[in-house]
Amino acid sequence: MSATVEGARALGKPWASGLVNAVLRGALRRGPVAPSAPPTYEHPAWLLARIQQDWPQEWANIVTANNAHPPLSLRVNLSRHSPADYLALLDAHGLPARPGRCAPTAVCLEQPVAVERLPGFADGLVSVQDEAAQLAVQLLAPAAGDAVLDACAAPGGKTGHVLETLAGSGRVVCVDHDTERSASIAANLERLGLHAEIIVGDAARPCDWWDHTAFDRILLDAPCSATGVIRRHPDIRFHRRASDIERLAATQSHLLRALWPLLREGGLLLYATCSILRVENDDVVANLLAGAPDAKIDVIEHGWGRATRYGRQILPGDEDMDGFYYALLRKGATL
Repeated sequence: MSATVEGARALGKPWASGLVNAVLRGALRRGPVAPSAPPTYEHPAWLLARIQQDWPQEWANIVTANNAHPPLSLRVNLSRHSPADYLALLDAHGLPARPGRCAPTAVCLEQPVAVERLPGFADGLVSVQDEAAQLAVQLLAPAAGDAVLDACAAPGGKTGHVLETLAGSGRVVCVDHDTERSASIAANLERLGLHAEIIVGDAARPCDWWDHTAFDRILLDAPCSATGVIRRHPDIRFHRRASDIERLAATQSHLLRALWPLLREGGLLLYATCSILRVENDDVVANLLAGAPDAKIDVIEHGWGRATRYGRQILPGDEDMDGFYYALLRKGATL
């Protein structure tokens, strides 16, 4: 206590030493104060309770990861460069990095830097994208000549990845309802030197924009609570409300049901969210399966994440990745 009082004098504020002394002595007399509520680990109580409910064994690791600093992960454009070559290029520029642990396109920098310092960024050699998000196109596996729909596509990271994979073949249509965000898709594709059909429209109302040509692959990166990317967007924990979750789940189910008829028989739809809440993930897929007899689950068998009833969940911090959920649905003939 005396050191703290002396600290006030050392700071040139001798007038405060008496006040500091009085406050500290009062605290000693009162003793420790019992907390009025259980700790929330810098999460709203409602969100902490939902995480604990869905992930009773993993919740402590999840909130710890949410409070950590995220890495800077890059997606290497494999049509232009190999990850090994790009790692060598980073090293030559004094930017140490490592290969991704799960996505074959990923490299991760040891220290984040401004994109202007990334060699070849302006020329489309790499894009900034978390490693977990890069797994989407690996799962969707578009083949040469495929027609691909990217629904809720802005800002276009996964659209660019699809186009890099197709290497100029096939047709890619991306839809987003927000005019300003749709412009960001065009800007990102321009940097990559790629082109897609960009439609400003409501993905849940295909009757407004669909030309009735079936798609071989559909990626639905659905709007969600973003509870898997809190470490990148800490304000989520303050802006999100408990009442948002069921509303978002209803929107997700509506989108999935609306887009399912656009998939050709034998085609694949990848349902993706950056949520860790089951009501937005497995429960949404269950709703589609209950109403679509031609929807079948393709089991995702990979070493990353953990299997859920219908898909695969990456939790925040798994292999230093963001939290993502994926479910792969194949359209088959009805009996």
